[in-house]
Amino acid sequence: MEITNDIKYVGVNDHEIDLFEGQYLVENGMAYNSYVIMDEKITVMDTVDANFKDEWLDNVKAAVGSESPDYLIIQHMEPDHSANITYFMEAYPDAKIISSAKAFVMMKQFFGTDFADRQIVVKEGDTISLGRHILHFVAAPMVHWPEVIVTYDAYDKVLFSADGFGKFGALDVEEDWACEARRYYIGIVGKYGVQVQNLLKKAAGLDIQTICPLHGPILKENLGYYLDLYNTWSSYSVETEGVVIAYASVYGNTRKAAELLAEQLKEKGCPKVIMNDLARCDMAEAVEDAFRYGKLVLATLTYNNDVFPFMREFIHNLTERNYQKRTIGLIENGSWAPTAAKTMRNMLEGCKELTFTDTTVKIMSALNEESKTAIEALAEELCR
Repeated sequence: MEITNDIKYVGVNDHEIDLFEGQYLVENGMAYNSYVIMDEKITVMDTVDANFKDEWLDNVKAAVGSESPDYLIIQHMEPDHSANITYFMEAYPDAKIISSAKAFVMMKQFFGTDFADRQIVVKEGDTISLGRHILHFVAAPMVHWPEVIVTYDAYDKVLFSADGFGKFGALDVEEDWACEARRYYIGIVGKYGVQVQNLLKKAAGLDIQTICPLHGPILKENLGYYLDLYNTWSSYSVETEGVVIAYASVYGNTRKAAELLAEQLKEKGCPKVIMNDLARCDMAEAVEDAFRYGKLVLATLTYNNDVFPFMREFIHNLTERNYQKRTIGLIENGSWAPTAAKTMRNMLEGCKELTFTDTTVKIMSALNEESKTAIEALAEELCR
């Protein structure tokens, strides 16, 4: 696949994987992207996952033909992008590696060598001429590892964005970009909004016509759409108006309360209501919803003087990703000593700019007229 006249795609699709990074469901697989820039100096951008070594090296060979690459640029040392460095260096013994100083430290940790006699260390602001193509290196620390650099090709106006603007899913599957890109971003990069904002500010000064990420499709059209979404996600702003109800229930009484709230929200004209049964849903999808929408209701029972484990896991997933700027409603259930609401508040106390509703629903074992009235009051607040 040609990206431009000089830039060729040499990545691979992975349909064998079930869990990306050991935790994210990827029913449509993953793409590990790699690129070749053909110029006076032939340059390969990143490698791929270890399971696809041979396919990738064959793709590189097909792209360069009888020539040999001069450089291998490693933007990110996560193994799904760096696993085949050693094999590449063996296949092309005259090639040099271009990367950041921190990446070379990690390289030695992974492979027992940092290729000291074949390395070129780059930092923010450095450039390398390949001939027509002048590559500009931009530091992107903690997007989402500390060694990351991204690369801008001034000739073709291409941003090689490392894990930025990536998504779940192989390239031979058609699916909506935003849904899986959002889940990917929030799950993997979500904690580092400040760092992504810093990178977006640097990118704003570049004339970018194509974005080549390390996962997901190459982006060429309507780039403002993707940049705007990244700005929304990384600033923790509300993307879509609506209410997410995340609940954990054992015998169904807390579930009934969540369902009653959903019914009343819809009756009162709430634009969107999303229900997540935390014991059964894809946790990453539930976390994605919490970050996408502006209001979140947490409904759970008191369990061992704490909250039900799935709710604890869910809230932990929010707080470790810097959840903020949202309205929170609470529903607690308990048969003798309900403390779930207090526990959930305490778990969220480190989050910035959260607004809690005036109404907290308290259920003693099962819904009654008093708790039903409280649910209606909560629905009224959330629909204002």
